Amino acid sequence: MADVARAGGGEKNDSRGPLTIFRESFPAIAVVTVVVMVIFPMPTWMLDTLLALNLVFALLVLLIVIYTQKPTEFSLFPTMLLVATVFSLALNVSSTRLILTLGPAFDGRMILAFSRFVVGTAGNEGIVVGFIIFIMIIAVQVVVITKGATRVAEVAARFTLDAMSVRYMAIETEYSQGAISEEEAKRQKEQVRKEADFYGSMDGASKFISGNVKIGIFVIVINIIGGVIIGMAIQGLPFGMAVQHFVTLCIGDGLVNQLPALLISTAMGIVVTRAAATGVLHEQVEDQIFSRNTLVYWICAGVMVFLAMLPGFPWYVLLPIAALLAAHAFRLKRKQQREANFSAMMSTTREKKEEKPVEISPVVPLDSMSLELGYGLIPLVDKEKGAELLERVQGVRRQSALDLGLVIPKVRIIDNMALEPSDYCFKIKGVDAGRGKIRMGYYLCINPGMVVNELPGEKTVDPVFGLPAVWIDHDRRDEAERAGYNVIDPPSIIATHLTEIIRRNGADILGQQNVQAILDELRKEYPAVVDEVLKEGRGLRIAEIQKILQGLLRERVSIRNMVSILEAIADYAPSSKNIWFLTEKARQAIASQICRQYADDDRRLRVLTIDPVLEQKLIDSKYESASGVVSALDPPSQKIWIRAVAKAVSAVKNAGWMPVILCSEPARFLVKNSTERELPDLAVLSVPEIVQDVFPEAVGVIRPDEQDRAV
Repeated sequence: MADVARAGGGEKNDSRGPLTIFRESFPAIAVVTVVVMVIFPMPTWMLDTLLALNLVFALLVLLIVIYTQKPTEFSLFPTMLLVATVFSLALNVSSTRLILTLGPAFDGRMILAFSRFVVGTAGNEGIVVGFIIFIMIIAVQVVVITKGATRVAEVAARFTLDAMSVRYMAIETEYSQGAISEEEAKRQKEQVRKEADFYGSMDGASKFISGNVKIGIFVIVINIIGGVIIGMAIQGLPFGMAVQHFVTLCIGDGLVNQLPALLISTAMGIVVTRAAATGVLHEQVEDQIFSRNTLVYWICAGVMVFLAMLPGFPWYVLLPIAALLAAHAFRLKRKQQREANFSAMMSTTREKKEEKPVEISPVVPLDSMSLELGYGLIPLVDKEKGAELLERVQGVRRQSALDLGLVIPKVRIIDNMALEPSDYCFKIKGVDAGRGKIRMGYYLCINPGMVVNELPGEKTVDPVFGLPAVWIDHDRRDEAERAGYNVIDPPSIIATHLTEIIRRNGADILGQQNVQAILDELRKEYPAVVDEVLKEGRGLRIAEIQKILQGLLRERVSIRNMVSILEAIADYAPSSKNIWFLTEKARQAIASQICRQYADDDRRLRVLTIDPVLEQKLIDSKYESASGVVSALDPPSQKIWIRAVAKAVSAVKNAGWMPVILCSEPARFLVKNSTERELPDLAVLSVPEIVQDVFPEAVGVIRPDEQDRAV
């Protein structure tokens, strides 16, 4: 039993294979090996192997950087820089130990091959030439590549970190407007954070390469001096032979270590200079260099021909280059001409299709919702320029479906020459629902109330909420955000306006066809609920259900919980088909949703109550007309009532709370109906709509002034 227990739960059997274990342990083994290399000597064959691996590793890093779509995709690059630097320094120490220890007996093939390839057999001249080449490589790395890449990395890190808050705010704005989902917002924020971390790491990692290059000079000087001293004092070599032997080996050692460093430095320079680029490097080169205006290549070819005609210039080199440039220009011109002809043909085909006579339908329906743009705003929907507005409108439609439960029909976007170039206009079934003015290339800055120093610019009014605002150009956006303004770009202005129009006019947008589509979709999963509501004899017609849903939307209550709404209608429809009565019962069915819509985070609902005498007077004024129940207070009483409500609402707003009126069930609809014209955004709840986990707290009472009471 003990053996069984030990086998079953006492010890875990590692089912991983040796290859998997080695792969998981490789980073730790590699780091430990690098440290050990600095302390313990190694045979020359192992040194050759590690030098070759160092060269291959540097080449792999360079190729990965070249074929990476975005610099931040290679997020491990800063760590690779550190590992490559430490590995290279360890190899420097190991090779120095072997060169100085073995002297003429040193047989490291990689170092000997590099030294012989550069120095050759030219004696002292070869040594001087090899030394000059080595110094040039070091100088290029220190002065040109490493210094420039370090500076670019520093600037990129600084600007990326400075822009983090602004980019976060832009993502939040898009998310709040429904342009992107919550998952997309999280993904974009994570991408911003990764970019900031990457460029911050690159700023520090660039110092590794800079230090590695500088230490290379120190190492070769120490190697030459130490080698000559050891060769003459210990190994008994003549001065000339000691200098020739150790300088040759040191040059080979320096080159075999600095060549990988040069590749890594080049890779680092490519990464930091491609901060704003996306796509593979060869695609960018082809698109931005070899696909430009053909005139550029014709001019270059002409210059080459001109130089070839001058005496002393190598015409046999310049003329072939001129021919290649001319051939490329000719091929590029033909390609552009074919693309232009194809575009013209497609345009002609579309025009012919449009010219075909079309029989006019006897019914010309209006668009449920349309957006008309002045010709100056056409770039916002131009696909060649990103068509950013189209994506924003689609995002608003998705968000409205989530917030209100109302799927908005496709918004038809058309240009209207009758509008001013910078104007736009929303229409619902052909009737103006809102309009505004946009300045292309500018940003709208709205003061949220916390701005101390006003920003100079063209003063205007926010087209959505009517708040004071100012137009600024693109260059002053950062200044406005630092000053505390809410900075909105043109597509966001229109998208926000569309969101507000949908919230205010959801009831007008909802048609009988929309209601039928909702019921048809619900029937697939809740057939019993839908059949009960539409039951022959006792059920309701589509038009009656539409009026109930419109009543909810008119008070900005979401109809997304359609199952609960229909169940409430099915429960009370047999006893009464009064639309007002069924609407109130539908509200009570989704009372938890309504309460949380207005409650604080601590589930406290701060409400205004109504003086009982005033509330009873309002109930007594109830009048049922053909279009529904309305409040029929006489004009003086209506004036007193509105003045009392407005005074109480103003006091609640000044206290920083949302004004909500709580009254009895018979009075709720009458309160809303009597205040809708003067206070359209006022929320009115009835006592049955208060759920158990929400705690109402009275913060005021609506009662007429003493002067009004006397009247």
